Amino acid sequence: MFVVFVIGTAGSGKSHLTATFNEWLKVGKQKTATVNLDPGVLTLPYVPDIDIRDYINISELMEKYRLGPNGALIMAADLIAEQAERLGREIEDLKSDAVIVDTPGQMELFAFRASGPYIVNELTREPKALVYLFDTVFSFNPLNFVSNVFLSAAVYNRFFVPQLHVLSKCDLLPPEEVNRIVDWSANPKALEAEIEEKLSGTKRLLSRGMINAIYRLGLRFLLIPVSAKTNEGLINLSTALERILAGGEKATF
Repeated sequence: MFVVFVIGTAGSGKSHLTATFNEWLKVGKQKTATVNLDPGVLTLPYVPDIDIRDYINISELMEKYRLGPNGALIMAADLIAEQAERLGREIEDLKSDAVIVDTPGQMELFAFRASGPYIVNELTREPKALVYLFDTVFSFNPLNFVSNVFLSAAVYNRFFVPQLHVLSKCDLLPPEEVNRIVDWSANPKALEAEIEEKLSGTKRLLSRGMINAIYRLGLRFLLIPVSAKTNEGLINLSTALERILAGGEKATF
């Protein structure tokens, strides 16, 4: 069994990628399961095999503790950790080849609280990876792209598990624009040239400094363009997961 956590900023397409990738793997005769870890979501584009909403109710937390929506979500994020053992048993009982975990819509509730790394570590001892989503529409200019790179580095620093990087919703931009963003992730000089050309003043200085700091750490965030709408890039995503989770063997993906 392999476990894949899908993570990214609000609106980056986590749930839709979870749904599409799950169905795509099933077409390939893989036994898969989905887990929803977002207690605040109202509707999902898939039916989760395991749903944290069965154990944590945001409305009840708001009423019982007199919390607003944000306060209830913060409390719920910490309560999820208490369910890690139970959720882990449920995951084991599914006996799936691959488990795709859809993390909370507000990334900071999962990535930047103590409960997030605890859940990733304790949910299962099986091989695991994070798939971090770069929203294509947000990442189309160098300022936003550098900000997203810095966020993804912060996420990696929190979890320290293998991490893949997906340019999500790539169908929303023309192919040449998508290729330009992907080139930034693979070619530091191309990104540096864009920073110098498109940005000025403090924005240029900060972006240049942040991306240089990332490079000095030896980190690289090569992007895989993926569309949950058209299925573009799913084979590349599955191949990358094979490489890091199974050493290239066709064990699961």
